[in-house]
Amino acid sequence: MNQLEALRQHTTVVADTGDFHQLAAFRPQDATTNPSLILKAVQKADYRPLLQQAVDQHRGRPLDEIVDRLLVRFGCEILSIIPGRVSTEVDARLSFDTAATVARAERIVELYQAQGVHIDRVLIKIASTWEGIQAAAQLERRGIRTNLTLLFSFCQAVACGQARVQLISPFVGRIYDWYKKAAGADWDEGARAGVNDPGVKSVHAIYQYYKRHGIATEVMGASFRNTGQILALAGCDLLTIAPELLAQLAAAEAPVPRVLDAQAARQLDLPSVQYDEAGFRYALNEDAMATEKLAEGIRAFAADTFKLEQLIQAA
Repeated sequence: MNQLEALRQHTTVVADTGDFHQLAAFRPQDATTNPSLILKAVQKADYRPLLQQAVDQHRGRPLDEIVDRLLVRFGCEILSIIPGRVSTEVDARLSFDTAATVARAERIVELYQAQGVHIDRVLIKIASTWEGIQAAAQLERRGIRTNLTLLFSFCQAVACGQARVQLISPFVGRIYDWYKKAAGADWDEGARAGVNDPGVKSVHAIYQYYKRHGIATEVMGASFRNTGQILALAGCDLLTIAPELLAQLAAAEAPVPRVLDAQAARQLDLPSVQYDEAGFRYALNEDAMATEKLAEGIRAFAADTFKLEQLIQAA
């Protein structure tokens, strides 16, 4: 049994890609996309016609609507291959606007429904800002399931749990990147690998807290730099993995022991935490890594959405 098959015994495997032609080989349950992945896909010859079709069919419509229609087109193609859910992201430029995030999320869901997709097969991705989390809480109450992304800190995870969001995506690799860069020449790769990786440790803490306190929100580790980070999270609810790393796991034969265990987590002595807006903002501000990575992530997704808009305008 290869490591990908072994991992499936402990964790739901999700593919992190807009390149849906790669999906069938890995048989993921769910799939996640983001503006950067869609931008990367439409620059390939195989996917360029999807962008052109979206423009031709909806020329004259507002630019933001054409972007959403393109994202939904990719989502529908993905859903024709996988059995589970696809995550589609709200424009990152709305990350600090609760009402606008809700409105955009509702439009994305309506576009999916117009294509015959059941609401249960769609997760709306929203950045884990305070405003984004409040938008997700409203959407969840309306039956629209959310995936809170760009999550780097414990306080973000706690607030998402309070909001009863469907799923969170803690970013393992970007946390690792920050600590490695901060350490500079003092970084010891061997000592900070596996369960000692700072990104892995962050997900461990969130997973254990959720299970200890009966929080139903699903934990999906994301943004991996190597298979060691993935294997150190075996047992997490879900893990979303890029095709390149899925291929590495499929080519490896070593055992994959369970690392995270919900039953064991329920026995831990972990105090319950609550955040109001002021407490959340202060806790996030105290975490330099999370503050920087959240801001950087929003800027990067916003920039790639702008590039996508430019491609649409030029088509």
